[in-house]
Amino acid sequence: MNRINNDERNKKRKKSREKIKEEKRKPKRKAEKETVQIRKNKSSETRNTKEKNKRKSEENTTVKSKDKSKKKFSLLGFIFKLFLIIIIILGICGGIFYYKVQENGGGIRGALITILGLSTEEVENLDTINILLLGVSKDIDSTLTDTIIVCSYNPKSQSAYMLSIPRDTFIGNNKNSPKGTDKINSLYAKSPEKLLKKVSEITGIDLDYYMVINNTALIDIVNIIGSIDFEVPIDMDYDDPTQDLHIHLKKGMQKIDGEKAEQLLRFRHNNDGSSYPAEYGDNDFGRMKTQRAFITETLKQTLVIENITKAKAILNSVLDNVETNMNIKEELFPYIPVAVEFDVNSIISEQLPGESQKLNDLWFFVHYKNETKKLVNELEGRISK
Repeated sequence: MNRINNDERNKKRKKSREKIKEEKRKPKRKAEKETVQIRKNKSSETRNTKEKNKRKSEENTTVKSKDKSKKKFSLLGFIFKLFLIIIIILGICGGIFYYKVQENGGGIRGALITILGLSTEEVENLDTINILLLGVSKDIDSTLTDTIIVCSYNPKSQSAYMLSIPRDTFIGNNKNSPKGTDKINSLYAKSPEKLLKKVSEITGIDLDYYMVINNTALIDIVNIIGSIDFEVPIDMDYDDPTQDLHIHLKKGMQKIDGEKAEQLLRFRHNNDGSSYPAEYGDNDFGRMKTQRAFITETLKQTLVIENITKAKAILNSVLDNVETNMNIKEELFPYIPVAVEFDVNSIISEQLPGESQKLNDLWFFVHYKNETKKLVNELEGRISK
C-alpha cells in the first residue's frame, strides 16, 4: 500500500518538475518565436522598402522620360510655330510684292520698278538721255581716252544711237601750227567737263552727263558675265612694251574675256603697220567700229534672264570703277526698268563725219561741220519717232 502511494507521489513530483521546466521553456520559445517573427517582419519590411524604392525609381525614370519627351515636343513645337510664322510672313510679303509688281505693270519692268522703289509715272515720263561715254587707259605718264562715244537713248520710242568721236579730232584754232594738245583726247587730262563741253560744241548735241569707265571696270564686267561671244574682224598682233600692252587675237568668232576685251578695244594696227581693211575702216575708224560693235554685243548678252542674278555684282563693279557727274540712283536708275526691254539690235551706230589730215607733220582727224550737223539731225529724228 505504501509502495503504491510512493509511486503516485513520484509521478506527481515528476509531472511537477516537467511542468516547471515547461513553464521555464515557454518564455524562451516565445522569445524565439518573437525573434523569428521580428526577423520575418524585418525581411518583409526590407523587401517592401526595396519594392517601394524600385517603384519610386521607375516612377522617377518615367517622369524624367516624360519631361524629356515634353521638352523635345515643346522644342519641336516651337520650331514648327516659328517656321509657320516665317512662311506666313513671307507669304504676306510675297503677296504684297506681287501686288506691287502688278500695280507697276507686271513682268520684269514691274519687278524692277518695285525693287528700285520707283513709280510707273516716273518711268513713263522719262525724257531722252544723252551721255558721253569715255573709256580710259593708263599710258606711261598720263591717262588717255581710247574711247569717246556719244550715247543717246529715248525710252518712249525704245530707240538709241551711238556716235563715235575719233580721239585725234582736231580742236585747235590754227591748222598751220597745231600741237599734240590740239587733239580732243588731251582735254580729259584737264577735266572730263572740258571734254564734255567740247563734244557738245562739235556735235551740237545737248550733253549733260559723262561716264568714265577705266579698263579695270571693263575687265571686271566682262568676267562677271563670263565672256562675250564676238567675231573678231581681223588678226590682231601688236606689242607696246612702254604701255605693257600686248594684243594677240585671231580673226573669227570666239569667247572674249576681260583681258581680251581690253586688247580688242585698244587695237589700231599691227606691228607691221597693217590695220583694218579700208571697207571696214582703217586705224581709228576701224577701232571705233569694233568698239561700238563690242559694246552692242556686250549689252545684248548682259540683258538676258540668266544674268539678272549678276546684276548686283555688275552694278557694284560699275560704281567702283566709274567716274561720273550723274546721281546714278536718281538720274540713271529710273531708266533701268525700261532699258531691260530695249532691243539692242536696233541701236544706230555711226561715227563723226570727217577725214584724217596731216597738219604740221602730225596726224589729226578733221571733222566736217555741215555733214556733222546733218547726221546729228538725222539721228535725233530717227530715235524720236
